[in-house]
Amino acid sequence: MENVENYISTFPEGVQEILKQMRSIIKKAAPEAVESISYGMAGYKTNGKPLVYFAGFKNHIGFYATPTGHSEFADELSSYKQGKGSVRFPIDKPIPFDLVKRIVEFRVIENSATAKRRQ
Repeated sequence: MENVENYISTFPEGVQEILKQMRSIIKKAAPEAVESISYGMAGYKTNGKPLVYFAGFKNHIGFYATPTGHSEFADELSSYKQGKGSVRFPIDKPIPFDLVKRIVEFRVIENSATAKRRQ
């Protein structure tokens, strides 16, 4: 897969709409982020470090904000199935886009702080 737009186009229309919204939210919350396909998913980096990833699946949208993004919002994510550094948003239920935005904003701040410490 060459780019995120092509990646999104491989899904059924309803899933495409969700993925397009995820992409839009991430790009607005992290306008400096570099977008790519990484690990077969849409990936975003700031300051050369991973920010978040998302992926479409048959029954859910996978969202990966590294362990810190998930641990910081553990209470709000507790109703969703999770793995290490991942959360599954079922496509047959409303996607918590506001929560996604806040997680991305948190990760941007976190990556910026890490970059400043390295300088």
